[in-house]
Amino acid sequence: MVVWIARACHLRPVQDDTVTAVLGPTNTGKTHLAIERMVAHSSGAMGFPLRLLAREVYDRVRAIRGDKAVALITGEERIEPPDARYLCCTVEAMPRSANERAFVALDEAQLAADRERGHVFTDRLLNARGREETMLLGAATLEPLVKALIPRAEIVSRPRFSTLTHIGPRKLSRLPPRSAIVAFSAEQVYAVAEMLRRFRGGAAVVMGALSPETRNRQVALFQSGEVDYIVATDAIGMGLNLDVTHVAFAGLTKFDGVRQRRLLPAEMAQIAGRAGRHQRDGTFGTLAGAGKGRQEVPEFTDEEIYAIEEHRFAPLTHLFWREAEPRFDNLATLIADLEAPPLDPVLRLAPEAIDLATLKRLAEEPIARAIRTPGQVRRFWEVCSLPDFRQRGPDVHARFVARLWDDLQGGGYLGADYVAARIAELDNPGGDIDTLQGRIAAIRSWAYICQRPDWVLARDEMAGRARAVEARLSDALHARLTERFVNRRTALLMKSLGEDAALLPIAIGEDDVVRVEDEAIGRLEGFRFIVDHAANHADHKMLLAAAEKALPRLLGQRAEALAASGLDGVTLERGALRWSGRDLARLHFAEGSLKPQIEPARELAALPEAARGKMEEAIRQWMTEKMQPLAPLGALMEASRDPKAGSEARALLLSLIAGHGLATRDQAGIVHLPKEMRPFLRRIGVTFGALDIFAPALLKPAPRQLLSDLAIDRRPVEPAMLPVIAGTKRLPAGYRHAGDQAIRIDLAEKIFRAAHEERAAAQKADRRKKCTLDMALATSIGLTPDSIVRLMGQAGFRVQRARSLADGQFGPPRPDLWEWRPQRGKQPKPAPAQPREGNAFAALADLVR
Repeated sequence: MVVWIARACHLRPVQDDTVTAVLGPTNTGKTHLAIERMVAHSSGAMGFPLRLLAREVYDRVRAIRGDKAVALITGEERIEPPDARYLCCTVEAMPRSANERAFVALDEAQLAADRERGHVFTDRLLNARGREETMLLGAATLEPLVKALIPRAEIVSRPRFSTLTHIGPRKLSRLPPRSAIVAFSAEQVYAVAEMLRRFRGGAAVVMGALSPETRNRQVALFQSGEVDYIVATDAIGMGLNLDVTHVAFAGLTKFDGVRQRRLLPAEMAQIAGRAGRHQRDGTFGTLAGAGKGRQEVPEFTDEEIYAIEEHRFAPLTHLFWREAEPRFDNLATLIADLEAPPLDPVLRLAPEAIDLATLKRLAEEPIARAIRTPGQVRRFWEVCSLPDFRQRGPDVHARFVARLWDDLQGGGYLGADYVAARIAELDNPGGDIDTLQGRIAAIRSWAYICQRPDWVLARDEMAGRARAVEARLSDALHARLTERFVNRRTALLMKSLGEDAALLPIAIGEDDVVRVEDEAIGRLEGFRFIVDHAANHADHKMLLAAAEKALPRLLGQRAEALAASGLDGVTLERGALRWSGRDLARLHFAEGSLKPQIEPARELAALPEAARGKMEEAIRQWMTEKMQPLAPLGALMEASRDPKAGSEARALLLSLIAGHGLATRDQAGIVHLPKEMRPFLRRIGVTFGALDIFAPALLKPAPRQLLSDLAIDRRPVEPAMLPVIAGTKRLPAGYRHAGDQAIRIDLAEKIFRAAHEERAAAQKADRRKKCTLDMALATSIGLTPDSIVRLMGQAGFRVQRARSLADGQFGPPRPDLWEWRPQRGKQPKPAPAQPREGNAFAALADLVR
């Protein structure tokens, strides 16, 4: 049967014997049914209201029929294998011809009543037909108009798989998990998402201004369970299949492009219907506290609640229509056809869309004077039909279209270099959310332009570049949204702490960062947990609670591993054992003993008992080995307790102990030491020098460094104990001043001893007080001539400089003469020992002074 549909300009026969209208609320399986029917035919095409829905179904059909059999066609993307038999398209890109394919389906057909895009849906509803089967998918409110326009169409009603129940207003803190919060402005979306990040760990964000790729990534964030909440505009109601159990409305009014109005019950149901999928029931309500100031909480009326729960809505009374095949004789005829009203009473002329507004504006500009032929008029209309992805108003969009027309008129095409330069200008993933949204909107315009083979040279290459830039910008936008509105750490802890924190998937990385499923909650310094500095006050308590419950087991393993390694990486600093920047234990020494008393750090007390015991034993063994270089000092301490030593020798030993192995002759009180006790002291390693008494074994680098690390000797330390160093006001232990230099006291003693031997030999030969001394040893270890004189002066040697040779005389210079004049008063001393306050060694030394 053929039915004639009246048009403004002409009549067209439409075949409706094969049309089936599958109508019903959300979650009725309409789209799934259409996919099953399409793949059962030899060919087919489906039109969708959104690019992301077309992509979703494309992936599903491709999995069934293979990559080569399925095409994806949208305004910005075309994937068309040569032998493709099934098309997944946006409605605007959908073929409007009849009988080309065996099956044709139109999804969300009730959008034919939409003010902006309704005329496109109406045209496909009236004209797109399959040879064998045509399906119209939509809301039940479309039924009377389908019967009026396509009388022979079969109407199939499908019930919802699950029920919807109103549960009233809920505060943000009381929203159940897997909730969607719907707002009707970007500002409100951001505000709600920010609050959810603060209190619930964050939310995914879905808005119409996002690119399809970004929307998909945000939806995947919610679907994967990484966050339990999604905040969206009413774009969520357009076919997005989400695992939502509750929908909360942050408002019940929206701006529809003309005025601010309350949502229609059918629009409310379209959004609320996202709750409950398949056999799971869903709930809906409003968000308490969403109003500003004293504004009342939005609430549904009883009539609206009944309509949504029972799926009973007022039927649509008209669809919007615009001539889809206008005449292109001239611009005036084209505009007249596009503004001509329909003759059918159920069709109404569509409000002026952005493409028609742009055409009318530019028709009054000078560029329109050169558009004369039908071919030019058709091409100009195609350029004006460029979608306004940037949403910056008719004036801005008209200027962009005018520039595009001028560029096309120059050579008939846009050059590849020119298009590549425009795309490269937008290839910048930096900036905030709004900046990235603007770039994505702009690159979508160029992606649309690059799909036209009659507009762009090297179309495939330029289209590929545009898609790649859009993908990069979408990734960056997704990252910014996630960074701003998702706190994965809080979300994970909110999920896990209520169940069993001991089972929290917590791990310690090689960098000592503590993570829960790759989200850092803090770091370990030794065995101390430090909460992440970026955590706010509320998160701080939660992170500490999680660490206190989940970390002891892991720290026990960490302690056992450290003990088994022999305390690898542990250092001794200022009387404490340190590891990873923190103290493991403090060391204390009893009077006259080198056996340390170990005080474990407070963090070790939180370890499991077995691990703590292993750790303490490992520390004791480590310290026993570490103390070996101080065995000579231990021998001095042991001798100081020997009754056979006598009081004079014990007093000298106590002075050496207080000086940590060295003392001047005056400090040691050697004048009181009987000569017969010297052999006893030499046997335990004591050397009697001209100026100093010392234990040479304690002048080596290891014992000196250890004394400093134990905080026993607080004087500066020379790590390598070099023979000669630069002189400083506060000398390292074991050194004596020598002018601008300092020399180790055992080497100074060698020089003094050699000088006395030479002096004795010279006096034995001729009994002269003055003699020459060989300073080769002093020079070889690095002392300068001036430093030698200063050093020898401390031992009582005075130098008499030799006269220089007279002019005209040749030969070796005369040697300097030295004379020993022993001092009877107080001798120069090195920097005094500065024992630790309260140290037993210092107290004992004071007793003998």
